[in-house]
Amino acid sequence: MPTTLKITPPLEGVLCITLNRPEALNALNTQLLGELADTLNSADCDDNVRAVVITGSAKAFAAGADINEMAERDLVGMLEDPRQHHWATITRFRKPIIAAVNGYALGGGCELAMHADIIIAGESALFGQPEINLGIMPGAGGTQRLLRAVGKSLATQMVLTGEPISARRALEAGLISEITQPELTLERAMTIATRIAAKAPLAVRLARESLHKAMDTDLATGLRFERHAFTLLAGTADREEGIRAFQEKRPATFQGH
Repeated sequence: MPTTLKITPPLEGVLCITLNRPEALNALNTQLLGELADTLNSADCDDNVRAVVITGSAKAFAAGADINEMAERDLVGMLEDPRQHHWATITRFRKPIIAAVNGYALGGGCELAMHADIIIAGESALFGQPEINLGIMPGAGGTQRLLRAVGKSLATQMVLTGEPISARRALEAGLISEITQPELTLERAMTIATRIAAKAPLAVRLARESLHKAMDTDLATGLRFERHAFTLLAGTADREEGIRAFQEKRPATFQGH
């Protein structure tokens, strides 16, 4: 059982993962990242899990990497850092992730939030990449995902100054999709995840992959992937169920095939 996470069993297809290192503001040490990677790896193979919500505490989603742990590593230790493997596992997760962010989302915490497909933030949330203040730089997607999310100018300002931005600024820049009252952040994220979990799993997976292609490839390649995915879904039982349910004016029951 994880000791740095609180896991809520799947409810209506949604698995909720709470980062649980309150004494360190949920700083992402090797143990936490390993437990998170293992949990997501298991959820990827579990048909009862159709979406995942990741959250932290009221004070911090995750305040960054564990600096004390980093200080113990020399250059060789950094090059062989097992956290890189854990990050790769998290990146490969194939189901929708919704991040419910309150308080600090800094450094690795901001990078973890950006691994999510949708970010819901409380009014008190702060997003930043302060690694430059330690003489280093983001190393888990902070330069690449941030620039794609908020644009070159703001991303460069955040990375090179280390200064965070507010939830309001993050919404304006496109980093997050909604702002809520802090006490309602997790509830809103769970509502969105539950709605997604009720949709056809194959359609959700291929639509998500198609959206990711839009960030990773040129327009022509992305359009080819979209057309191919659309064609694949045309032959699924869930498509037939969706059409019948619409015609019969009833909720659809999707089975994932």
